Amino acid sequence: MKQIPLVIIAGWSGSGKTTLVEKLIPELKNKGLVTGTIKHHHSNLEFDKPGKDSWRHRKAGAVKTIVSSPGSVGMVVDVDHDPDIDELLPSMTGVDFIIVEGYKDEDKPKIEIFRSTLHKKPRFLDDPNLIALASDVEMESGVPVFSLDEPEKLADFIIGYFKLSIQDSTFKNQD
Repeated sequence: MKQIPLVIIAGWSGSGKTTLVEKLIPELKNKGLVTGTIKHHHSNLEFDKPGKDSWRHRKAGAVKTIVSSPGSVGMVVDVDHDPDIDELLPSMTGVDFIIVEGYKDEDKPKIEIFRSTLHKKPRFLDDPNLIALASDVEMESGVPVFSLDEPEKLADFIIGYFKLSIQDSTFKNQD
């Protein structure tokens, strides 16, 4: 199975990682790429609402529950550890590219978001996996630096860096 390219969006807490992801997804979509995301959360998640059928299924002992509707599908799986990115990738089918928010310590390509108004220096400058910075200021960094106000340029960089092509897109003939 072909490995789906991915990039980690990393940065200090409160730097705007989610906002950057929200800007990148439509830029990549406009360029013909189907993008998926993985978001790491540090505490336990509870998707089911107490009393709902899927919640009742899980409380009865189901270790995997899928809830399906005409517009979306959700899956909750019990795990005995905090999975790493590679363990989650088999679930990410049907996408051309994956943006990961969190998992900052994984040895995967990273783009750091840096805001000079919040911190003195970027957090991951010494990380060999850092491929670019998205920042509110220009700086010397050893990697390309993109303005937070120009997500389309960062999207173009991502496409070039990972050699992504709409000709290879999973859904190139669908809309």
